[in-house]
Formats: sequence, C-alpha cells, structure tokens
Amino acid sequence: MNTRKQMQCAVQSKRAGGATTNMGRQILGGVCLLLASIAASAANLTDVQFNSLQGGSFEARFTFDGPAPEVKGYTIEKPARIALDLVATGNKLSQKKFPLAYDNASSAVVLEGRGRTRVVLNLVKLASYQTRAEGNVLIVEVGSGGGQAYLKEKYNSPLVSSAKVVAPAANNITDLDFRRGDKGEGRLVIQLADAKADINVYVEGSKIKVDFGGVNLPASLQRRFDVVDFATPVKSIEARMGEKGAKLAIEAQGEYDYLAYQTDTEYVVSVKPLTKKEVADRRREFAYVGEKLSLNFQDIEVRSVLQLIADFTELNLVASDTVKGNITLRLQNVPWDQALELVLKTKGLDKRQVGNVLMVAPAAEISERERQEIEAQKQVEELAPLQSEFIRVRYADAAELFKLFARNGNDNGNNNSGGSDGPSTGSILSPRGSVIVDERTNSLLITETAERLDEFRRLIALIDVPVRQVQIEARIVRASSDFDRSLGVKWGGAYIKQDGDKVYSANGDMASDQATQNNYLSALAAGSPTYTAVPGLVTDLGVSGAAGSFALGFISPDVLLNLELSALESKGRGEIVSQPRVVTGDKEPAIIKSGTEIPYPESSASGETTIAFKEAVLKLDVTPIITPDDRIIMDLTINQDTIGSLVISTGLGGQVPTIDTTELKTRVLVSNGETVVLGGVYDQIDVQSETKVPLLGDIPFFGHLFKTTTVTREKQETLIFITPRILADSLVD
Repeated sequence: MNTRKQMQCAVQSKRAGGATTNMGRQILGGVCLLLASIAASAANLTDVQFNSLQGGSFEARFTFDGPAPEVKGYTIEKPARIALDLVATGNKLSQKKFPLAYDNASSAVVLEGRGRTRVVLNLVKLASYQTRAEGNVLIVEVGSGGGQAYLKEKYNSPLVSSAKVVAPAANNITDLDFRRGDKGEGRLVIQLADAKADINVYVEGSKIKVDFGGVNLPASLQRRFDVVDFATPVKSIEARMGEKGAKLAIEAQGEYDYLAYQTDTEYVVSVKPLTKKEVADRRREFAYVGEKLSLNFQDIEVRSVLQLIADFTELNLVASDTVKGNITLRLQNVPWDQALELVLKTKGLDKRQVGNVLMVAPAAEISERERQEIEAQKQVEELAPLQSEFIRVRYADAAELFKLFARNGNDNGNNNSGGSDGPSTGSILSPRGSVIVDERTNSLLITETAERLDEFRRLIALIDVPVRQVQIEARIVRASSDFDRSLGVKWGGAYIKQDGDKVYSANGDMASDQATQNNYLSALAAGSPTYTAVPGLVTDLGVSGAAGSFALGFISPDVLLNLELSALESKGRGEIVSQPRVVTGDKEPAIIKSGTEIPYPESSASGETTIAFKEAVLKLDVTPIITPDDRIIMDLTINQDTIGSLVISTGLGGQVPTIDTTELKTRVLVSNGETVVLGGVYDQIDVQSETKVPLLGDIPFFGHLFKTTTVTREKQETLIFITPRILADSLVD
C-alpha cells in the first residue's frame, strides 16, 4: 500500500512537471510524503479470538500489527447484527467467516473493502456492546452492560418529591412551558440545553409519550402538571426521569391530533382538538387508505373493471374463469381499495392478495380452495418425517411447560404426551408428536415435525424468561411514653397530761412513752414516774417510693405534732423499630418471620396434660404483582406478636401466657421505591386518682392534709411502613 501511494505521487509529479513551478513541485512532494506517512501508519488485522463471558455474553479480541484503529459501528435489529467498521485497516486473516457457538451468537464475518475492514457479528437477539482499545488489541464485549445498579430506578410519583435521578449524558431540560393556541390547541414547549437529543414520540392509550434519550430532568420539574384550566385537549402532563433519560406523558381527552417538531433547542408538542367533520374524515381514511380514483361506466364487464383497478394500483391480477357479468358504476374520488370492495360485494366475489398479486374469484370458490389447501396441508403434516430435539429450559419449570403442550392441559401422570388418537384440543402438539420431561436437567425432549419444532422454540423463547424480582422492606415502629405524678401527706401527733397519779393521753402509746429506761426507773423509785409522748399517725397518705419529702414538727411538754409531705414525678419514653426485609419474584409469595415459640400446658383427648407451643413472632407475608408501568400491587399480612402477662388456667391448674397481637392485612398499590404508611394504632390512657379520708378530705384547703392525688398518662402508637423496590433487570437476565 505504501509503495502504490508513492508511485501514484511520482506519476502525478511527472505529469505536472511541465506546467508547475518549483514551489508547486515542493507542495506536491509534501502531499506525497503526507500520504505515504498516513499509509505507513495504517494497521492490519492479524488475528481474532472469541471468548465466552459470564451471563451469556462474549468478547471478541482483534489484534493488529499497529495501534488499534478507530471504530465506527451500527446495529440492525432484524436480522440481529452488530457491524463494526475498522477505519483505514487492512485484513490479513486467512478466513472470512468464523462460526460461534454462544447462546446469543451464531457467526462472525470479516471483510475488507474501500480502505477499511468490516466485522459483522450475527446474533440471535440484538444486544448492547462496548469497545475498548488496549495497545494493539481491540476488545469488543457483546451483551455486557458494565457495572449495573442493584435496584431499578425509582419511579417518581407526581405527588411525592423524590431523589434526583442523574442521566449519563450532559444534556438537560431547562424549562417546561404550557400554552393555549389561537385554535384551542395545547402547546407544550420544552427548552433543551443542547439541540442534539434522541427524542421518541409515540401514543400509548390516551397519553402522548415523549422520551428524551440521555437527557436529564431537574428535580424541580419532576412532578405532575394539571392543565385542565387551559381548556385544551390536554388534561395533565407528567414529567419524570426514566432509566435512559427524561420521560414526559401528556394525557389528552376527546378526539385530537398532535404535531411534534423541534426548532434549535426548543421542542414543541402541539395537541389540537378535531371537529366532527375532521373526525369523520379520519375514520373514513383509516378504513380505506388507497389512492383515490374516479370510475364512470355503464354496463361494463367486471373483468374490465378489475383490470382497470389493477393497472391503476400496478398490481398483478389473476381472475378466475368463473368471474363473469357486467356492472354499472359511477364513483367519484373514491379510494381504490373501497372501489374494489364495492365491485366484489356487488358480484359475490372475494379476493386474496399475495405480495403484489391480486387473486379474484367467487367467495364460495375461494373458501373451497382454502379448505382443500388445509386438508392437503394436514395430510402433508401427517406424512412429514418426525424430528427429535432436546431443548433446555433456563428459568421456567420444564414440568410446568409440559402441561402447556399436553392435550387438554392434562398429562394423566405420564410425561409422554403423544400416542393418542383423539384430537389435539388445547395443545400445539400434533397427534404424532410427544414431549418427554427430563427433570434432572430441567429440559424437554420434543419429537415433532420440523414446522412444529419451530413453533415450540418460538413459544419457549416467549415463556422461558426470568421473573422480575422485588425487594420489600417493612418498618414497624412502636413508640410509647408515660407520665406519672403523685402528691401525698403523712402527719400525726400526741397529747399527754399527768395529774398526780392520773395520766391523760391522746393518740399516743403509753407503754412506750418513757423517754429512756433509766429515767423511768429513777422516777419509779421516787414514786412519781413521768411519761413522754410518742405521736401516732393521724393520716398515712404518703407516696410510696417518693422521690422527695419535706417534714415539719412541733414539740411541747404536753403536745407533739409532725407533718411530712412526699411527692413523685416520673417520665418515660421508648421506641421499638422492627424492620423485616424480603426479596421475592413477581407473583411469588414470600414469608419471613422472627421470634419465639411459647410453651404452655394443654389438655389432650386422653385427659393428660401435654405441652403445646404458640408463636409470638414478627412475620411478613407478601405477594407482589409488578404492573407494566413499574408499580407494585402487594397482598400483605403483617404480624407483630409479643408475650403478655400470665393468667391462671383453671382447667389445667397452671399459668398460661397471653400474647399481645398487632396484625395488618391489606392490598395496596405502591410506586417503585416509594414508602407508604399502611396503618397505625394509637392508644392513650389518662388516669387521675385521689385517695382521701372521708369528710375531712372534702374540707376546702385543709382537706389536702387528708388525701393523696395521683395523675398517670400513658401513650402508645404503632405505625407500619412498606417500601417496595424493583431489582434491576441485569440481575435476572
């Protein structure tokens, strides 16, 4: 290649020698040297290797005799192909086609032409790919998405603010504006930071959806806009972030038409209401889409009219010999397919179109011909050779798939579904076909005709897909607080009076009123004993376990009084958080529980006492259903049981524990990643008690000396939160 470029430059230099100056020769020589250097730097493909990776993906390693070249690639969905152009690269491989035995690859083709080398990877199903260069080696990974997120992105509900989802690209939507046009149309104006954006607009139900690939949507614009007051066909606009960029959903009502266009960084979606005439015209156009023509003939042969329509549509016409008769018609500006249908219905004819060939015959004749073709096809199928194929099922249960193939949905306990002479009702198996289930390898051994085997492969490819996974997290919060305040009084006194040999005493204990034993004995010897008073209690309404007390006393030769005030105030607050979490598949029930089993005596049928067990557990029982818009319907049962007090069982002669139960059973619809409060129980107990001496406790002011006051307040609240999250599809692919 280098030599060829130099020779071309030399020839051009000689041809231009007579008409160019020295400066021209120098410029031409420089250009030749530049082309020669470029040719010298071009690489050649010398080797290629294919390796299998995890998850069904594979890689191709291309080795060059120089630095890895620039790669330009594109993909084709049908047939599934990845085409890679290696710029300015030669091909020195000894073969052009490489067979591949991977799950998603059949072959690879390497061709050289026009100064480049093209690599075509033929796939079973289109997959993503990544390229990277390591020196003189180019690595292409097919089916590998790199590091994938563990959880699927959160669905941003328009009613609840959410975390910002960042798209991989730098383009952003800077503003959203909705206006009403002069003709009552609703105009959504979207401002982009960069005019280059991958935008897809399509209709889904009553919504016009606009997807911006690789475009970020600020968190301030991720919400639902209610635009009913603008009096346009648009009711609301929902803006959120998707997996690959911003998503807008325009909900419209009534009959409408929309137009989407872009001017620089401004993208406009205009939704216009349709009049009754426009609606009628649209329905007619929808029924007949052919180009319009005019026909005005009287008593013309039907075959001639059919020939005219065939010439107008450039279709090939095949008319049966039984197509006869004349017709008079006058059609003005009518779609040709409508005109053809009118002619056929008038003469009792029917048509079949195969490619660009139009076949016309009486309806009865066509029906009879098709019946004969079905009979012939059935005979061919009955005589077609049978083939056996071993199909491995990856995600589904082979035994469950077998039930789909068995006649009438019942295999009668036999894994061989063939051999019956009855009709194959509710099954795609032919009367000669059979299916054998290998439970050890989760595979199916199918014996059928080649055509039926293709149908089996297509059906299994649709059914044998991984089930989407959901992580469900529940939080059960039990918060309690209590307050207790008590105020009481305890006071007493004594009175003692000695008059000679007579002693008068009130509220005192005479036997123990002596001050000391020595004083008593000396007074007794002198013949005149004295007594001192030890007071008794008048009111004993003090607070048990008081946090503090205050005492007063009065002492005289005859009277002794004491007073003690006691008080108590206590506060408490507690919080118990239980957080069970479980991962399950779509429409698959899951149960998780944690706790204890409590033994208790139980009377058996023979009259003996046995030990039974009762669960006191925290249990989460859930069955999720994933909707097409990535929301989750959950059938939930949540229990939180705790051990209560012990009660005496008269029948068993022992104590049986009680169980405090909190249970919630519901069905709820939740967006992906959102948290919903399912319910709660709130208990509050307020108790104010008073203990007093009758009558004396009712005396104003002084009555407080004869009573105790207690105030108790208890609060308990239980809340249950549920957060479902859809796991990323990369974990189940």
